[in-house]
Amino acid sequence: MDTKLIVNLIVSGLDVFILARYIYLLRKNKIRPALATWTFFSLAVGISLFTYFSSGDGSYTIADNVLNFADFILVTGVSVAIFFLGDSTTRFNRFDLICLGGVGLIIIFWIVFNEPVITNFAVQAIMVLSYFPVVKRMLSQKENTEDFPVWIALMIAPLISLMANKGLLASVYAVRAIICTAALLLLMLRIEVMSRKRNRMEVNNAV
Repeated sequence: MDTKLIVNLIVSGLDVFILARYIYLLRKNKIRPALATWTFFSLAVGISLFTYFSSGDGSYTIADNVLNFADFILVTGVSVAIFFLGDSTTRFNRFDLICLGGVGLIIIFWIVFNEPVITNFAVQAIMVLSYFPVVKRMLSQKENTEDFPVWIALMIAPLISLMANKGLLASVYAVRAIICTAALLLLMLRIEVMSRKRNRMEVNNAV
């Protein structure tokens, strides 16, 4: 079997797993993700995909950047799931709206100047910015509101996709995803460790 086909199947399967697990966890009220994060992801991933194809003079296919394509379906699905299944804490707050302003400026730049490559790099900045709401939420609440298996899968998918990507922009997209998800996983782990320490101290003090 062709290596690119195997990679595409694995990456697509991981995104299907992530979407299904997110919907399950939301229905069970086991996570409280930030709607802003996934809304920004949806906007950015969509633009990233469009500018990727625009930069290839018609030579690129979905198979050449399957991570970006599969991610677009994933983040849009997660955004819809959070909107309908999330509680009041998942909604936009003032900080999220400020981040949305930054996203809007980059989208305006894309529409006005129509420079696919430059815009694609700017969109990667939106993707980084998209993590801010969920990071702020966890730091302010001192609680991990996300799911480890989901974000581990989100880090593995771009690692695998690098074996089949075609073009600089596809590789930039994957590397950015690896760095951002790894950083968030480290933050989640730190918060979990600190939370357990606090719980042990409270138990000891109570005794």
